[in-house]
Amino acid sequence: MKKNLLTAGFLAFALSLGGQTVLCHVDTGGLIYVGKNALVYNGGGLQLKNDGILENHGNVMLQGNGTTDVFRTIDNSNADKVEGSTVINFVNKLNEPTAYASTNSINPLTAPVYTYGQLFISGISQTNIKGIVDQEYRQVSHGAYQQISMPFYGKSASTLNSELGKVFSTVRRSENEILQWNNNRVVFDNLPNLNFKFGQDTKAFTYYSLGGKTLNVSSLTRTLKGRPVSDLLDVDKKIKLQDAGDGMSFGTVGNGINEYGGRYNTYLQDGFHIAKGGTAWQGDFGKNIYQFGNPYLTNLDLSQIAIAEASGDGNYLSNIYGVRLEVSGVQFNPGTGGGSTSYKAITFNTGVATGDVDYMVVRPMGTFVIKLNDNIDKPILDFSTLRRFKYHPRSGGTPYSVTAAKGVGNTSSTVKQLGIIGLDANGNEVERTYYVVGENTVSGNSTEVKAQIGAQGDQLFGTYEEDAVNGGYDNNNVSYWLYLNEANENDFKGKNIKLVNYNSNIVGFKFEIRENAVLVDDATHLLSQGEGFYYRKETESIVHPILQNAIVNSVPGNYQNGVEYNIYYGEPQNTTLGTDSNLKKSSTIVVFNPENDNYYVMFDKTWKNADIQVYDMSGKLVHTTKKVSAIGRYELPLQKNAAGYIVHITSEKGEKVVTKILR
Repeated sequence: MKKNLLTAGFLAFALSLGGQTVLCHVDTGGLIYVGKNALVYNGGGLQLKNDGILENHGNVMLQGNGTTDVFRTIDNSNADKVEGSTVINFVNKLNEPTAYASTNSINPLTAPVYTYGQLFISGISQTNIKGIVDQEYRQVSHGAYQQISMPFYGKSASTLNSELGKVFSTVRRSENEILQWNNNRVVFDNLPNLNFKFGQDTKAFTYYSLGGKTLNVSSLTRTLKGRPVSDLLDVDKKIKLQDAGDGMSFGTVGNGINEYGGRYNTYLQDGFHIAKGGTAWQGDFGKNIYQFGNPYLTNLDLSQIAIAEASGDGNYLSNIYGVRLEVSGVQFNPGTGGGSTSYKAITFNTGVATGDVDYMVVRPMGTFVIKLNDNIDKPILDFSTLRRFKYHPRSGGTPYSVTAAKGVGNTSSTVKQLGIIGLDANGNEVERTYYVVGENTVSGNSTEVKAQIGAQGDQLFGTYEEDAVNGGYDNNNVSYWLYLNEANENDFKGKNIKLVNYNSNIVGFKFEIRENAVLVDDATHLLSQGEGFYYRKETESIVHPILQNAIVNSVPGNYQNGVEYNIYYGEPQNTTLGTDSNLKKSSTIVVFNPENDNYYVMFDKTWKNADIQVYDMSGKLVHTTKKVSAIGRYELPLQKNAAGYIVHITSEKGEKVVTKILR
């Protein structure tokens, strides 16, 4: 470690000019190169002059005295450089710029695959942070709107035109505007003009959405310039999570109109509420949701925000349900609005993070969304103590610092997670789904579930809600399915949940097993309590043990014929008979197609034809058709301005499926 640690004090001499102090000064023509994984600590002010440069591929800490220390980039006349300066003085570099879509594992023994320069500033007032940082940026394209943070103070919105290679405007729904999320009002607000100052006219932790028309941030490395944000004042680094959507009515099935003339049901999503037994547009649907951007030029570690630590980061969101991250596939229609079709999600109610836990560390310029269970506790979130150089989460119980030890997991609890990753013919991931069991997780449809996450709009690979008593399908709750399913390890041991693949690109599965969020060793089957996960294809009688990182072949599914599997925690008692055949429900489902903003029916593979009736929410029959062929999918001719529908689908054998559509 010593060879990677450079104390910058010897690089220059201390200066004191006009009440401002500088410990390290890089003069004209000077260069400091901070290598990957290196840590440079500067216990005082930093100043770079003219074309003097600090090129950062690792980690730089500036620790000020809270009063006179400064961070400056100055010209040849010793004046502070102003916005628009093209000379680079301090730059945070991407080390593997083409690996931007890769994910760093939370396993501390696995080397990160995507790294970058990070700058940590503490103890320097905002008025004394005058230096301009060049921040390299590259990200997966999010579609019609790019979700992003702006970790700068006083940066003009107009500077994004040249930095991101497109012209922004203030025209709403043009895909050229810059939007900022309003947590209390549950709506994106337009920037009033392009003179708007990020971090000054609003907080640095604001969640922004940039119009994505002609925006390219994936195949080109962009550089954004600005002054970093101070951590001295609580008002700039802390926020009380309260009143998001409080007292608001979204209208019948979301048909209420926001202040910009948009319907809430065209953009507001809450898969957490649905997954824990709630009903769309009722109760706390769409409320207690807080969207934020990373306000700093370091990672943010969200791994411990649901844990009350004695010497931790000071954050304890006691009523948190989950976090949504890495939004992608944002689609937009000028007439109907838009939303994301996929994202990563983590839940915390089990006491251990479950779901997409590799995403708990948020990159600079990244965003995240917090869902609370209620509006009662109103916890405070302190962004400044979430900062972290490491690409792995901090170990629980390790005292907080920006360089704290890597996480190794908490072995006192027993939350077990199975990830089932659908692979294409080249072995690449297409989709994934999760199954979680523990002593406190809940079987079946319940408002008491701890970890469950609803399936996303375009998901063709997932699990259905289980019958809590018998296993298999819950025939009373087949109108939704799940991205992360949970059951209790005791009362559901040896019982099956239903995994169905409707995706024709998935030809195999890879299994990923975690205990308390930590990956188990390769080829592991039995976990700490002597039980493991199993799978069985619906058409077979043999139950197979699931091994860590094992890959198995699968028959590809399609829209009409889903391929069914049974997933177990604990070996089932009867491994030779198709015991759940009498529990089997129809796999006919109604699915939303975002490409044409409509719904269609995907039929059970055993059906030949079906009669379909559609009723509006008043009970009036609005559409009926008989003997529809079950060979292909059937698009429902629905009016888009109606609140919702009830769809009755009956097979030629009298088997009936009823589902509700909420527009």
